[in-house]
Amino acid sequence: MAFEPTGPGEPGSALSDGYLPVAEHGLIGDLRTAALVGTDGTIDWYCCPRFDSPSVFASILDSERGGAFELAADVPARTRQFYFPDTNVLITRFFAADGVAEIQDFMPVVDESREGGRHRLIRRVICVRGTLPFTARIAPRFNYGADEHTARLRGHEAVFQSPTLSLGLTSTVSLDCDGRDVTGRFKLVEGESAVFALDHLGTDSADYDPKVCPQGEAEEEFGETVRFWRSWLHQSKYHGRWREMVHRSALVLKLLTYAPTGAFVAAPTTSLPEGIGGERNWDYRYVWVRDAAFCVYAMLRLGFTSEAEAFMGFLSACSAGPPDPVFGPLQIMYGIDGRRELPESELPYLEGYLGSAPVRVGNAATSQLQLDIYGALIDSVYLYDKWGRPISSDHWEQVGAVVDWLCDHWDQPDEGVWESRGGRRDFVYARLMCWVAIERAIRLANRRGLPADLTRWQRNRDAIYRQIMRRGWSRQRQAFVQQLDGDVLDASVLMMPLAKFVSPTDPKWLATLDALTSDLVSDSLVYRYDPGVSPDGLRGTEGTFSICSFWYVEALTRAGRTEQARLAFEKMLTYANHVGLYAEEIGRTGEQLGNFPQAFTHLSLISAAFNLDRALG
Repeated sequence: MAFEPTGPGEPGSALSDGYLPVAEHGLIGDLRTAALVGTDGTIDWYCCPRFDSPSVFASILDSERGGAFELAADVPARTRQFYFPDTNVLITRFFAADGVAEIQDFMPVVDESREGGRHRLIRRVICVRGTLPFTARIAPRFNYGADEHTARLRGHEAVFQSPTLSLGLTSTVSLDCDGRDVTGRFKLVEGESAVFALDHLGTDSADYDPKVCPQGEAEEEFGETVRFWRSWLHQSKYHGRWREMVHRSALVLKLLTYAPTGAFVAAPTTSLPEGIGGERNWDYRYVWVRDAAFCVYAMLRLGFTSEAEAFMGFLSACSAGPPDPVFGPLQIMYGIDGRRELPESELPYLEGYLGSAPVRVGNAATSQLQLDIYGALIDSVYLYDKWGRPISSDHWEQVGAVVDWLCDHWDQPDEGVWESRGGRRDFVYARLMCWVAIERAIRLANRRGLPADLTRWQRNRDAIYRQIMRRGWSRQRQAFVQQLDGDVLDASVLMMPLAKFVSPTDPKWLATLDALTSDLVSDSLVYRYDPGVSPDGLRGTEGTFSICSFWYVEALTRAGRTEQARLAFEKMLTYANHVGLYAEEIGRTGEQLGNFPQAFTHLSLISAAFNLDRALG
């Protein structure tokens, strides 16, 4: 798959006010952090040395003040971008009148060691035909552009130094420096190459020399990185119809893993808007228990058990100690190192993507009560025990503590799966996932003969089931709805048959599926809900929610509507970007909206593809 935009600056260019469309990016990373590389050759998002560190390049959030690593042909050129097969090494090709060249972008990964290593970003430019001139501009803006810095140059080596972070740049071509930024101009003929390597030097590096990256070393690190990704992907057990898209989604989920702790980040970016010009801009560089638990399900489906095991260890550390009297054993999200405090603040000096302010850092949703996380969590524990390896006695003690707490607290309002800032309500999805938590724990106890207060657990499980059936079903809408005793539709109930709460062919469920199709589905794309009839405390609108679109495919599949499901799935695949990546949402004209790429979307694609492929035989 390849996208062919016009060259930067040409008539009809995809650039708008200095911003590339979100979808015109690929992602590279090293299991500690990640960077977005545009189809124009610019790295316009990069945090160093971790996913949640302050940005070094953030021109995607402010084209003037954010900072960028620009590298492109110095003549009009068409570009195409693709991944080196079965890897997370990104190739951006430039086609000009006198030559063809490509940039190989990657962060070296040799193994999954949890030790803190040196963080390196390599850009390797190779001319494959004719002759092509290039320009480079390396303009970091530290701490989201808030910190001043200096740049000093010695030959082909430069050091960028700020009060909190220093980076070293080495190059095989000549560079110029103005004390702040570094630039370079060079020409390559067929067979020649140039290498740029950007290294994390730490905080105190006034006398630190960057590590030189000559041509031979760059080629060696390229080969080692390719071997790492291919070796990892080779473990996949999926050989179905949509192997390319499923494997790309798996590679994305792996890129969003923080190796030192086993955490999964929801997305590598912050504040990419759910609606251009709106305020629905959030920081997703953290670990949502819900999202990560679903990631475990997707990884286990494909045969990747070590990721599930690492995340179980992360959760075990987070849930140690007595449960909070209000929020229970777990928060809804954590930092990638397990920290609990993620204070939310705004950066008013950054204009936001296409003027979509505010730019936020941190996430105030940590203070929300979302009861559904326990269902996702215990379901993933159940599946890990079933498909991975039996859970330990300590893990079972933690599961028991969660379920005991839920038995006392499931029947209360919360902020819900969509993190409404409009106050707590009795969301049906929260009740559904509380049922899942208790039901899976009962299954696990019975299968393994583990100690549990089964009488109490079963009584609460059955009470939740009856409440949903009696008060979560709207006679007026002939559908399961968003809130108890309400009549507003919500796509989250698509999880009902997926979680085995209701038969996928139950008349009530089929009626719900028809109602959702009529009210919330637009050409296979699914809206979460209508904020006009269910206020969520925020201004503005949003696009369709891609995880819901893939849930819809899976619900159709399980209902036996496989032809409809396959068509909806194939349509969803057309909304992927040129390298198979998805943001959180899809806008009215098919544009990607929200943080990018998003784990939630890719894990639901894997699940939908797996189940649809199996149903088609």
